[in-house]
Amino acid sequence: MRKFSLAIDQGTTSCRAILFDNTGMVIGVSQKEFNQIYPQPGYVEHDPYEILNSQIECIKNLILNTNIDAHAISCVGITNQRETCLIWDKITGKPISNAIVWQCRRTASQIDNLVQFSAVIRNKTGLIPDAYFSASKIAWLLDNIPDARNLANSGNLIFGTIDTWLIYNLTQDRNLFTEPSNASRTLLFNIHTLKWDTDLFEIFNIPLIMAPTVVDSNANFGHTNKSLLGFEAPILAVLGDQQSALFGQGCLDSGHVKCTYGTGSFVLVNLDNQIIIKDGLLTSVAWKLADVNPCYALEGANFIAGAIIKWLIQELKILPNPLESEKIANSVDNNGGVYFIPAFVGLGSPWWRQDIRGIIYGLTRGTNQAHIIRASLEAMAFQVNDIINKFSDHNLVLKDLRVDGAASNNNFLLQLQADLANIPVIKAKTTESTAWGVAALAFLTCGEIKNIDAYKQLWQSSKSFIPKNHNVAEYQKWKYLVEQMLKIDWNPMLN
Repeated sequence: MRKFSLAIDQGTTSCRAILFDNTGMVIGVSQKEFNQIYPQPGYVEHDPYEILNSQIECIKNLILNTNIDAHAISCVGITNQRETCLIWDKITGKPISNAIVWQCRRTASQIDNLVQFSAVIRNKTGLIPDAYFSASKIAWLLDNIPDARNLANSGNLIFGTIDTWLIYNLTQDRNLFTEPSNASRTLLFNIHTLKWDTDLFEIFNIPLIMAPTVVDSNANFGHTNKSLLGFEAPILAVLGDQQSALFGQGCLDSGHVKCTYGTGSFVLVNLDNQIIIKDGLLTSVAWKLADVNPCYALEGANFIAGAIIKWLIQELKILPNPLESEKIANSVDNNGGVYFIPAFVGLGSPWWRQDIRGIIYGLTRGTNQAHIIRASLEAMAFQVNDIINKFSDHNLVLKDLRVDGAASNNNFLLQLQADLANIPVIKAKTTESTAWGVAALAFLTCGEIKNIDAYKQLWQSSKSFIPKNHNVAEYQKWKYLVEQMLKIDWNPMLN
């Protein structure tokens, strides 16, 4: 019987279920968007039950629409939006509130108050203290949900990123597991010891008893609940979405780099088993496989990338659909002097300024929709180039940039990215690198893919963008504008 790996791909704006065979061929996809909740400016939440129910619906629809024998699903992998977190009751399984999303900035002032611990946090976690990560969100819930702290101290509550929430609800034994690629994005996990760190829990005033158990990224996380999903199979791989994309892009050796253009844009370079902590960049566990040393990744994170396109469509209403952005950007010779800094929720790598907000500069009477749309795509490329340059500053030699995500279908964006970075930009044959990464790891764990060398042979490119014009003049103007924004005290504007 032909065997399949089912990837549960839980993202920031939608849930997806994707079925692969062991060559990486996509057999079927089911997707459902869910609500983004904005209680007040700077706050972003998700309904945990809506995520769970949407994910279950996707899985059931996938099996129904592909008309496969459920017994042919040999393994399951989970990949998920990372820093988004929630707290729930261990016995009833009921969340104490909505999940707080990685984009949420409600804890920015809390992070500012921890400046004396910045070096400790940085050295233990590889991360820069920021409201982006989970710890301050968990602490906020404990301090703001009635009786939450008392329940936590008595051992009744568990916190988790979305992987743990799904594992708990989808497995027969309701397991409370996570793994290092997700744990290392919480500000509570020591990337040197690969354990939850008591010092960090004390800094954030979070009871250690709330933490889920950390296991290998390719552990057996439990069998799916047949009465819930209609089939039983072992969950044999879990990875945070960006680490899964790194794996799915075949970036398995030191120096391999990928960029995913999703809601945000995330650039990761494989460090193998080295921990390199550099200014402006993040160091996380890429994956930890059984009986193998952990693999680390150096990362640059931009909070807003594809979300720009959605904003142009939904809020400004100047773009009919994402596919039109390339055509419209090419309809003008240049950006007309318009520059866009999409700091909707602050600036990420390499600046890390959570107080800054977005700005469109250079508007004149002659500015039209095409200039703004072109400037938006340029901003996506400029942000990624900031990170590429940071990698180069640290003597990381990059041969090419492997890309995926919805915006990787935009040829204008990818050619500009190649020109700016002055290295080839390669689009993978599979557009589902994130889901394929965890599906492939599950296949490797159960033996349906023989070994890592066999897996490497499966990666193929579909299109390459070779640098044509290494002209960085527009990028330098954009960067100058960012540097001027960094000099301004934005706090009075936010209050």
